[in-house]
Amino acid sequence: MKNINSHKKLNYSKIIIVFILVIWAIISILPLYFTFITDLKEQSEVFTKGVFSLPKSIYLNNYILVFKGGISSYFLNSVIVTFVSLVFIIITSSFASYVFARLQFKINKTLFGLVVIAMTIPVHVTLIPIFLLTQKIGLYNTIWALVGPYVAFNLPISIFILTNFMKEIPHELEESAEIDDCGKIKTFFKIILPLSKPGLATIAVYATTVMWNEFIFALVLTQSKSNRTLPLSIWEFQGQYSSNIPMLMSVLSLAVLPMLVVFIFGQEKFVKRQVAEY
Repeated sequence: MKNINSHKKLNYSKIIIVFILVIWAIISILPLYFTFITDLKEQSEVFTKGVFSLPKSIYLNNYILVFKGGISSYFLNSVIVTFVSLVFIIITSSFASYVFARLQFKINKTLFGLVVIAMTIPVHVTLIPIFLLTQKIGLYNTIWALVGPYVAFNLPISIFILTNFMKEIPHELEESAEIDDCGKIKTFFKIILPLSKPGLATIAVYATTVMWNEFIFALVLTQSKSNRTLPLSIWEFQGQYSSNIPMLMSVLSLAVLPMLVVFIFGQEKFVKRQVAEY
């Protein structure tokens, strides 16, 4: 009887958890649904029909007007800055994490402690010093002014995540590689790095999301429209077309779609790792 009762309690708890997750999924999906159906409507249709009603026909003129407004340059700037910064983050955090996770030396824990402390520093505290430094070195009002801050602020959390991930890789694999005359560098590229793909996907998704949506540094370190990123375009379009909801939704759709793609590809790595472990 006790086993039956405990089994029933377990089933009830699973049902409650599934119910909560379904409600949470609906709440999360509704804003995306509203965005992706509204950007295909005419302006008058938004006010005459229900908020979540489907468009009577696919109206692409919103996207045409958005691209005529110059959003393509904003979009390209965001892609360049995010991609270049992400390459630096992945390369630097991979080497640093390997040192912290697999090599033993006297100040290993001290240096890793500094990395953890760096995670607690509010990024906007450094806004004025970075602004002054950017002016002095001649990078102000260029997209390259954003690369340095983006890399610096995402490195601590990336190193922290990847170091803990690399620590879980069995040491026996390294020992086998040493028997086959593999040095530390070859072991890193042949064994540690390939096995760290889920960890790399984690920091890639996290860092890309943060950099893609970053607003304050992009606003302060760039001035001309030709050098500004996508979040600033949303801000500017809102000021110009605040009453044109479909057009604003078109801008938001262009901003959201790349992040959805990144998340889908990153999630694939997580799922593969979980299935393999199971």
